Amino acid sequence: MNQSERLNDLLELVTQRGWVGVEEASRALAVSTATIRRDFDHLARQQLIHRARGGASPVVGYELPLSYKATRHATEKQRIAAAASALVQPGQVVGINGGTTAAEVSRALASRPDIAQRDGSPRLTVVTNAVNIAAELTVRPYIKLVMTGGIARPQSYELTGPLARQTLTRLRLDVAFLGADGVDVAGGITAQHEGEAEVNGLLAARARSVVVVADSSKLGRSAFALICRLSAVNVLVTDAGAPEHAVRAVEEAGVRVERV
Repeated sequence: MNQSERLNDLLELVTQRGWVGVEEASRALAVSTATIRRDFDHLARQQLIHRARGGASPVVGYELPLSYKATRHATEKQRIAAAASALVQPGQVVGINGGTTAAEVSRALASRPDIAQRDGSPRLTVVTNAVNIAAELTVRPYIKLVMTGGIARPQSYELTGPLARQTLTRLRLDVAFLGADGVDVAGGITAQHEGEAEVNGLLAARARSVVVVADSSKLGRSAFALICRLSAVNVLVTDAGAPEHAVRAVEEAGVRVERV
């Protein structure tokens, strides 16, 4: 386990349990107490946890930063992205929201040989509210990039608010790719932040086809804010570890599921 993976696991442990002692964390992650103390200090300096004598507790309103989320299920996300990008045809208008899986989709699209044609003309239009995705795509001359505008959230790099809404109401998309924090038959497609959920919902509403890209850990879970109901989704692309009962429930709701 590398440091990024360990810090990610430690953050989740603190969040789930509310308070974690040094000894407890050491046993859970199978590392020395000295390593745990250094990791606690590192996370506390970034204001991700509250450090106290003998352990740590979560920050109120905690949300795992994007840089830490990127280490989780990385291989699965890359497979999901490759399969999802195959659903796009050159010349289409594609919407992509924020999140690590959505970012992998943007990379997979940008590396496709039939799109990465350096003939001076854009082969794809990408509309996004994610600053990190825009930063990667803006140097690709074969992709026409459209940003929504709005207020940036440092936790996710997503733009939210009235400017984002105004932009999206004027656009039409062929395909919208949505990363999500939860995918559940009853709860729908959900996110942790209500502002992001609103903009992501508009991306879905402006698209002819909606593709949710989510690793198996998101299935059967519901987060705080609704992006859209499952009835608005055409395809779910997830990994091979997705539980059979969860996949079957999504399929029975009328959504095509691709497991990769």
